[in-house]
Amino acid sequence: MEDFAKKYNMSDEELFSVMDHNALESEKVTAPRYSYWKSVFRVFFRNKINIIILTILAVLIIFAYVYPSAIGFDPEVDPFINVTNTASFHLDPQKAIKLFGFDLKWIFGTGGTGASTFNAIWNGSRISISLALICAAINMTIGIILGAVWGFSRKIDIVMNEVYNILGNIPSTLLTSVLVMIFSPSFWTLVFAMTVLGWLGMAYYIRTRVIIIRDHEYNLASRCLGTNIFKIASKNILPFMTSVIVLEIAAAIPGYISSEVFLSYIGLGITEQTLGRLIYEAQNAMVTPGWGWEFWTPVAVASVITVVLYVTGQNLGDACDPRTHM
Repeated sequence: MEDFAKKYNMSDEELFSVMDHNALESEKVTAPRYSYWKSVFRVFFRNKINIIILTILAVLIIFAYVYPSAIGFDPEVDPFINVTNTASFHLDPQKAIKLFGFDLKWIFGTGGTGASTFNAIWNGSRISISLALICAAINMTIGIILGAVWGFSRKIDIVMNEVYNILGNIPSTLLTSVLVMIFSPSFWTLVFAMTVLGWLGMAYYIRTRVIIIRDHEYNLASRCLGTNIFKIASKNILPFMTSVIVLEIAAAIPGYISSEVFLSYIGLGITEQTLGRLIYEAQNAMVTPGWGWEFWTPVAVASVITVVLYVTGQNLGDACDPRTHM
């Protein structure tokens, strides 16, 4: 060491210095802080297409929930406001604007009673979207909680498999149709019909995913320490399935809107003027020359809403996958 000091003409004080030892400082990790949800939104908004889709979704939500309230739309009065004026029936946009003057509510023409198709569509969109969100919230909540416990507990798995084998094979559309016919057709009747067994498919899907990860070492350690099943499922399993859950919700919400439209189209929907009801009442206009706007505009709006909701959910689900956060 003396030769080294002489070679570089350095003193011992320059070669060596005493360093203080701090136990707390030695435990610090110099890696950047990681926030899961910040990473999710960073990945989501990194794709410029998602910004465009969210803008379209925001416009749809504003028209569905704000516009009817802003104009004071009354579902009991507005559909029949021009019922005595036969000249206002079944008008395309050009003829409606010519008769009533330019106004936003006439840009989709009029329906069979001379009412604004534009106003009716957004009032119907509000009902259809609300129905889908409520059904999704109920089915997803029950399905996720029950599915997590179902997949983790072998005793519950035995019982629930038999329940699923019996009830899971009942056609959902048939069951919903029967329940709507038994009870008076209304908003909450349809909610009940679409949720009475709607959670079962989600629960089984979550159960399958949970079985894949339930025997990982950290879950076995938690069980050995006496942690109850509910805490293990909520803390150790479900957080790792966020992307899967979001993807399922993304598919479910447009699915409920489509189901409502289909049931209304075949005459089994609710009495409120939903998108499906508007399509059902205007189905004859589809083949009548000059009346096409009355049918195709609610079809187009329903299609745009379902596609935008689905794509938003799919892209958000992809962003929730931690593997995309690198």
